[in-house]
Amino acid sequence: MKQAVAALAAIVLGAGLMSGQAQARDAAPTSIILDTDMWGDIDDALALAMLHALQDRGEARILAVTSSTDDRWCAAYVDLLDTAYGRPGIPVGLVRNGVKPLARWAGDGAPMDAGAPMYTEYVAKLRTLDGTPKFPHSLADGDDAPEAVALLRKTLAAQPDASVVVVAIGFSTNLARLLASGPDAASPLKGRDLVRRKVRLLSIMAGRFADARVGDEVLLKSRPEYNIRKDIPSARALFRDWPTPIVASGAEVGFTLRMKGADIQRRFARAPDHPIPITYRYMDQTYRSATAPSGALHDHKTFDLTSVLYAVRPDRGYFSLSGPGAIKVLPDGVARFEADARGSARYLTLDDTQRARALEAMTALVGPSPLESRQIP
Repeated sequence: MKQAVAALAAIVLGAGLMSGQAQARDAAPTSIILDTDMWGDIDDALALAMLHALQDRGEARILAVTSSTDDRWCAAYVDLLDTAYGRPGIPVGLVRNGVKPLARWAGDGAPMDAGAPMYTEYVAKLRTLDGTPKFPHSLADGDDAPEAVALLRKTLAAQPDASVVVVAIGFSTNLARLLASGPDAASPLKGRDLVRRKVRLLSIMAGRFADARVGDEVLLKSRPEYNIRKDIPSARALFRDWPTPIVASGAEVGFTLRMKGADIQRRFARAPDHPIPITYRYMDQTYRSATAPSGALHDHKTFDLTSVLYAVRPDRGYFSLSGPGAIKVLPDGVARFEADARGSARYLTLDDTQRARALEAMTALVGPSPLESRQIP
């Protein structure tokens, strides 16, 4: 009898240890590399703000941020936003000879002044009355940022095996080049082998996997999605060669999830001079529609935020997943999902209940810095 009790106790103790280990793994922050095209759409800025909030909560750890838009203001803006959230030391990389932005933003048929600078440049150039930058940052000139692929290799090489989640919310340029890279001072491994060893998941905002409608706006899966369309060869290489599991958030997901401008105003009511509300207000005239109430900020699509939310909180039930398969990018940039039980790619889906929960979570995670947060009831 004593032996049976002892055996049972050992089983219970062992189960408790395993449960404790599982909880410890769950409690460990997710190590994140963010690759972003921070320039055209402010959802990139909101996504980075979310990541900082998740790090404040001990759920994430931002290892590095790389820009897939070849513009120095992108890197400078990322650095100032990291600094505003109390993390000035996060490495920031910049693509070289990548996708170039327009010389100046002329809007997409919206009433923003032709020739106005994009928000990255506008916010980075803001000055106080004495001429110092309104938002301090060490990367005053984004051209001084390290080359993106070199930074990606260095960052990955320093991490434990199978520990990194890459969140891609821009063009595929940097990641395709990473896969094709050769050994260097950071690692003797080729790029694909380095990714296979160090990365456990690619959470990527790319493609269109379903049609969607919001009011009079329609999104068709038969048309190429922007992130893919801007560098089709890199997107084709990325989805063909990436060696770890992939979860894609198609444009239809963020298209149907609109963050309310009123919630941004409320979240930053006591921090109106934070770079996020300044960015949102500056771009408001470009994104607002005829249905937006006078004097209220527009409601913004959350394309990139969905990939961040899934990357850090994959088990919260905000989204469902398609079955396994492969994502193939056609020559015209259309992404096609092909079901295959052996495939390593899936895409996000959601129902109305999940849609409400995901939007609530993303809204709650876009807020001011920790210091300012302590002043908000």
